Amino acid sequence: MFDFDQRIDRRPTRALKWLKYEGTDILPMWVADTEFKAPPAVIKALSERVDHGIFGYSRPSPNLTELLVKRMAELYDWHIEADWLVYMPGVVPALNLACQTFSQPDSPIITVKPIYYPFLQAPGFHGRKAAYVDMVEQDGRWVPDLAQLEETAKTSDLLLLCNPHNPGGTIYTKEELLAINDIAQRHEVIVCSDEIHCDLLLDEGKPHIPYASLNDDAANRSLILMAPSKTFNIAGLCCSFAIVPNPELRKRFTRAARGIMADVNLLGFVAAEAAYQDGADWLSAQLDYLRANRDLLVTRLNKVPGVKVLPPEATYLAWIDISALQLSDPVGFFEQAGVGLSSGGQFGGSDFIRLNFGCSRAMLEEALDRMITAIEQR
Repeated sequence: MFDFDQRIDRRPTRALKWLKYEGTDILPMWVADTEFKAPPAVIKALSERVDHGIFGYSRPSPNLTELLVKRMAELYDWHIEADWLVYMPGVVPALNLACQTFSQPDSPIITVKPIYYPFLQAPGFHGRKAAYVDMVEQDGRWVPDLAQLEETAKTSDLLLLCNPHNPGGTIYTKEELLAINDIAQRHEVIVCSDEIHCDLLLDEGKPHIPYASLNDDAANRSLILMAPSKTFNIAGLCCSFAIVPNPELRKRFTRAARGIMADVNLLGFVAAEAAYQDGADWLSAQLDYLRANRDLLVTRLNKVPGVKVLPPEATYLAWIDISALQLSDPVGFFEQAGVGLSSGGQFGGSDFIRLNFGCSRAMLEEALDRMITAIEQR
């Protein structure tokens, strides 16, 4: 019904992912957008909106807000109010706004490491220091060191969380989130939780749990960042939303955004509404495809001496341990082999690389062939 095997030439579109390697034969497997066409319902809605021909300032439709309220209730048994929603042009701007709004200059901002690199950059952009908590391997999963978190929380007022985690693909369990909440409560720490990958759950039976849905305390000390962008491959349309249950935090957040935060792209609103209204079947099919891609990648790479990858529970991003290969320039090494990957050092894990497997099976097979051959012939 949906053709995820289709290989579409994105080079003429000035796509960032492909532009980086323009004029080469390097397969780009780095930045986190997929090679899949957006859901047909999204393409149809955008086409109809473009045919209208006028693209002035816009606001979200009441239906989009109703869809999000209903979605939180149906997926997570989390009953939010419409006025808790704050529409934003992206999760990264919202993350930075949280750093500016909910931390004091003399208080370090906590985040785990490795993590999506804007988390590492954001504190410094606002004159703050960062306090890092290590992600450690435990029973085949990446989880934060809670003892370190307890210690850092004593002198901080803001924690930046990523759930599901990027990179690594961990879906935090309720017990893990409650442990984080206990620490945040003891030390009066606000939690900004980036949950942009919440729909990309690969391990069936492991649910996503929004941090704020844990209990009243978690709700009152948090803001949750979500978006349809990664889920439905519409990142370039710049539409996301924050869910902020606490009215005082919401007031501070929206006040800080005045005059500096751009409005959401009007086509972003259209695409988001269509995706959440009619994209469920497409998403289910995409998840099946991504699960098969993940299993293929994990099976093949874990057979290669010097390479180790823990199966990501969520996302389409593989966090690959290549420390045993002792490569002086991992990204350059694999680029020479014809595969463009993200440097682990960018995320705070220099002995790793990150690979985006949100692509056709044939493209993934070709990338793995190139990588494995290069390793075996080095």
